[in-house]
Amino acid sequence: MSFRTRLSAAAILVILPALPQTATNGRPTPPTAAPNREWPAYGGNPEGTRYSPLKQINRSNVARLRVAWTYETPGSALQTNPIVVHGVLYGNTPGGHVIALDGATGKLLWSWDSHNAAQKVRGMTYWADGADRRIFAGVGRYVYALNAGTGEPISGFGKDGRIDLHQDIGRDPETQSVTLTSPGVIYKDLLIVGGRESEGLPASYGDVRAYNTRTGKLRWSFHTIPRPGEYGYETWPADAWTYTGAANNWAGMAVDGNRGIVYVPTGSASADFYGANRVGDDLFANCLLALDAATGKRIWHFQAVKHDIWDRDFPSPPVLVTVMRDGKPVDAVAQTTKHGYVFLFDRVTGKPLFPIEYRKYPASTLEGEVAAGTQPLPTKPAPFARQLLTEDLLTNRTPEAHQWALDQFRTFRSEGQFVPLSLGKETVVFPGFDGGAEWGGAAFDQESGLLFVNANDLAWTSSMALNTPAVSGRELYIAQCAACHGADMAGNGGQAPSLSGIKSRRTADQVTEIVQKGAGRMPGFPGLGPAALRSLVQFLITGDSTKGTAPAAPSPFDLKYRFTGYKRFLDPDGYPATAPPWGTLNAINLNTGEYAWKIPLGEYPDLLAKGMKDTGTENYGGPVATAGGLVFIAATNFDRKFRAFDKDTGKLLWETTMINSGNATPATYEVNGRQYVVIAAFGGKGRNNSTGSGYVAFALPD
Repeated sequence: MSFRTRLSAAAILVILPALPQTATNGRPTPPTAAPNREWPAYGGNPEGTRYSPLKQINRSNVARLRVAWTYETPGSALQTNPIVVHGVLYGNTPGGHVIALDGATGKLLWSWDSHNAAQKVRGMTYWADGADRRIFAGVGRYVYALNAGTGEPISGFGKDGRIDLHQDIGRDPETQSVTLTSPGVIYKDLLIVGGRESEGLPASYGDVRAYNTRTGKLRWSFHTIPRPGEYGYETWPADAWTYTGAANNWAGMAVDGNRGIVYVPTGSASADFYGANRVGDDLFANCLLALDAATGKRIWHFQAVKHDIWDRDFPSPPVLVTVMRDGKPVDAVAQTTKHGYVFLFDRVTGKPLFPIEYRKYPASTLEGEVAAGTQPLPTKPAPFARQLLTEDLLTNRTPEAHQWALDQFRTFRSEGQFVPLSLGKETVVFPGFDGGAEWGGAAFDQESGLLFVNANDLAWTSSMALNTPAVSGRELYIAQCAACHGADMAGNGGQAPSLSGIKSRRTADQVTEIVQKGAGRMPGFPGLGPAALRSLVQFLITGDSTKGTAPAAPSPFDLKYRFTGYKRFLDPDGYPATAPPWGTLNAINLNTGEYAWKIPLGEYPDLLAKGMKDTGTENYGGPVATAGGLVFIAATNFDRKFRAFDKDTGKLLWETTMINSGNATPATYEVNGRQYVVIAAFGGKGRNNSTGSGYVAFALPD
C-alpha cells in the first residue's frame, strides 16, 4: 500500500517516539545502530562504497518490487542521497527544508525550515555520541547542527547552531562565496568539509577544514593552494596564493576510520580555462589527497591533471576498496574522473596499482598560457567513455541530422584529451565537460571485485575569445556569466537557465541577491563592487549596457581571454550529434582491470516509440550495489526510470517509471525486517519535469 503525504509550508515539529532509557546515567539512549542494515552516511558508509549487505530483495524477487510509500513535495532539481538511521530517513526538499521521515511509511516526523530554497544539496551528515545525535546540514554559506530527534538547531554549536564557511579562510568573509553541496564526513569528533566556490575570478580558497562536532570550533585547515613555505608552493607563481582560488573539494570525501585517513578529491583552480596568472602545475588542484584525518597533514597526493585548463575536476567521491594482488588483499582507493578513467592506488602509500603513463599533449596557442607538456593516464582499466570524436562516430539518427553533424564537425578541432582551447575555433571535449563520471559516485561489490560506474558519453565543444576590461553591464556579463548562460543569455540546456526575459520572473532586488549569494548550481559573486553589481543587474533586467568607469590599473582578475561557454554538441532536434551510446553503466573488475560488462543506460521515450532503443542518455546520480546480486540506479535524465540490474551480467531485472526522473543516488535500508530502496525523484535535467516530485520508496509486497 502506498502512503502519500505532502509537505506544508508551515510544517510543525513533532517528537519522535520515545527512546529506551539506560539505568547507568539516566540519559535517554537511542537504540543500537545497525549500520549494515541502514544507510547512515552519504554513499552508504564512510568508505563511500554505495554497497549494502541486505539481500531480502534479490535476483529472484526484484521483479515484484512495488511502491511502499511516496513523500511528495513541490520543486525540482533535488540531488539528495538521503541517509537512514534508526529507521528514520533524513533528507532535503527543494523548498529548503530538512526533513525526517518514518522509513517504513514515509510519514513526516519533523521538518526544519532553513529559509533558503535556492541552494542545491546532495545530502547531510550524521554524528552521535550516546544520546547526543546530530544532523549536519549545509545551507548556503552555513553548516547547521540539528537535533536528530526534533530538528531544532543545537545552540551550543558554533554561533546559534551553525558555522559560517566564509570565516576562517584568511580573506574578508563578506567577499567570499563558499557553499556546501556534497556533505562533510565524520572522523571521531570531527566534521570534515570542503565546499563549492566560484569557477571564475575572484574565487575563495578551496581549503579543506575540520570542525569539532560538539562545539563547531575549527580544528584544522589544509590549504589546497599552498602559502609561502608550504609543500607545493613552488608549483604556482610566487604571489598566486594572494589572488587565485578554488582547487576545492566539492564532490565529497571518503574516510578510512581504522587508519585515520581522509581521502579528498579536488577540482580545478580559478579561472577554469585560462591560466596565464597561475602558470605551473598548480598543486593541489585536480588532486586526490590523503590527509591525516586528525591533523590535516598531507600523507600523499596524486595530481590527475596538471595546470587544468579544461575544468577536469575530480567529479565524484573516492571509493575505498580491497582488491587482490598476487593472491593477497590490498586496501586501495579508487577514483573516477570526468575524462573517463579510473585511477587505483594503495590506500596507505599512494602507489598506483595499475601503471600510469605520462603522455605528451599539444601546447597552447594563447598568449601567456603555458599548458602542461604531459598528463597522466592509467594503462588499466580502459576508459569507460569514448576518448576521440571522429566522423564515423557522428549521429545516423536521420540523414539530415548526420549531414548537419558532419558539416559542424568539419569546422571543429578534434584530437582527443587535453587539447588546449584556442581562439575562435571550437575544440571538441569528449567526453564532455560533465564527464565521463560525475558527482553520483561509483559502487563497489567486495565479493566480485566489481566497481560499477555510470557515465555520460556525449561530446561538448568550446573555444576562447578576447576579453575586454569589464567596464559595462554587458562586459561584466560576458566576463562573469556568459560561460554558463551563453553570450546570448539563452542558457545551456539544463545546467544554466535562460536569462532572456528575466525581468518577467525576477525583480531587480531578487536578481541582485542571486548574483551576490548564488542559487542552485550557481555560486555567488560577493566580490563584485557596488557599481559593478548595479551595472550587471541593470543589463540583465533592461539590456542597458551603459559604460562604467574603466579600472584604474590591471589586476590578476583581468584575464586576456575568456571562455565562450559550455556547449553540448546537439543536433537541430536537440539530440546528441554523436552516435549512441550517450550514457552507459559499466562493471569493472578492479582485481584484473578488465570489464565484466558494459551497457547503455537510459532512453528517450520519443525515440523509443520510433523504434530507436538502447541509446543511453545523459545521467546524473550514482548506483547502489547489494548482496542480493543487484545494482540499483535511476540517474537517467529523460525516461523517469528506476532500474535494477544483475550485478554479474548487467541483465535488466526490473524497471519502473516514477513521478519524475531520479537525478540522484538511491539508498537502501531495513526497518522492522523489511528492506526498502528509496530515490529522490525530483528531475531537473530532462525536457519535462512537470509530472511531480518527491521521495519514492520501494519494497516487496507484504
